[in-house]
Amino acid sequence: MLKIDNLHAYYGKSHVLHGVSFDIQPGEIVALLGRNGSGRSTTAKAVMGLVDWEGSVQWKGQALKGKKAYEIAHLGIGYVPESRDVFPNLTVHQNLLLGQKGKGKGSRWSFDDMYDMFPRLKERRNIEAGVMSGGEQQMLTLCRTLMGDPDLIIIDEPTEGLAPKIVELVGQYLQTIQSRGISVLLIEQKLTIAMTISDRTLVMGHGSIVFQGTPETLRADSYVRKEWLEV
Repeated sequence: MLKIDNLHAYYGKSHVLHGVSFDIQPGEIVALLGRNGSGRSTTAKAVMGLVDWEGSVQWKGQALKGKKAYEIAHLGIGYVPESRDVFPNLTVHQNLLLGQKGKGKGSRWSFDDMYDMFPRLKERRNIEAGVMSGGEQQMLTLCRTLMGDPDLIIIDEPTEGLAPKIVELVGQYLQTIQSRGISVLLIEQKLTIAMTISDRTLVMGHGSIVFQGTPETLRADSYVRKEWLEV
């Protein structure tokens, strides 16, 4: 599905990613782990065409080099940034409407699906998104992305700042997404959720992939955890 090979990314003259390579298969949850500054978010932005990069990024065999973010989204890659970019002056329902694919025809997701998964959004459907809590905005951003019916969702730090009970719910929601045939690239610092729901784990350090394997393999590798993950 998504195949990244020898990816290098830059912010101006700063060389941030150094030859990143990995792939994501249909219906798979892949956790991309690492400390702050390791290059995880930059990898997501490179896939979405938001930073300068060199190398190869292919989506279903099609090269993404040179494409704009909206073009990549239309190809079926959804992106939920850490910054929770809601439209603050629009209501919850209007935000979801903006994310809707066409007129909703052929989509795996409906407004009812969103409100069933996140009852809090249904309660606040007529409230402006800008007055909601960070956790509620995170839910809304995820749902707005799902309304575009992507085949892959890249979600950056979805549990940041959330209470433990809500973190557990987010994990369940991501598994629900997977059950509908959608792949997930989960960028996380919290090992608990990543190790629980992912099929594979990748660890980044200094702009490179330093580990690839199953959650069980990572759990057993104390060196990788201590060197690249633990604070």
